[in-house]
Amino acid sequence: MPRGSSPKRERQYEHIKESARDRGESEKRAEEIAARTVNKERARSGESKTASRSSTQDMSSSKRGGQRSHSGSEGPTKEQLYNEAKKKGIKGRSQMDKAELQRALDR
Repeated sequence: MPRGSSPKRERQYEHIKESARDRGESEKRAEEIAARTVNKERARSGESKTASRSSTQDMSSSKRGGQRSHSGSEGPTKEQLYNEAKKKGIKGRSQMDKAELQRALDR
């Protein structure tokens, strides 16, 4: 977290990081997801000195996450399916494409 961030953003960062870890992300990846998400929210609310156009004009990260995490237009991402297959111990998962991972998880 950047220096001078608010307690609210600190809590948000920890919550997002914990959620990512619960989904099977590595510690490093969970920290990256949390930092990017919080930084984008800070930019959207005017709390940061600089902000990219995609941070301020794109849909909010909470809305996008809700669309992709469950059964949005394309369902879960390949990475989410892979992590689920890893938790279930499905063999050969590293060689599978998204559709194959989905079929293996549906069995």
